[in-house]
Amino acid sequence: MGRRRGIMSDQLKEEIAKELGFYDTVQQEGWGGIRARDAGNMVKRAIEMAQNQMMNNQEK
Repeated sequence: MGRRRGIMSDQLKEEIAKELGFYDTVQQEGWGGIRARDAGNMVKRAIEMAQNQMMNNQEK
């Protein structure tokens, strides 16, 4: 079996990494170089963004 394809686009992951301040690590070491805490914060932020988008769509 191949690796499961991620749900988040590379562009979104990079945007969140920049926002959270660890994009330099990603550039230097790749995604495997980030700390587990940073990965968790990235997922948490993506969920917050999705929830905000869903709420905005419901208000229209």
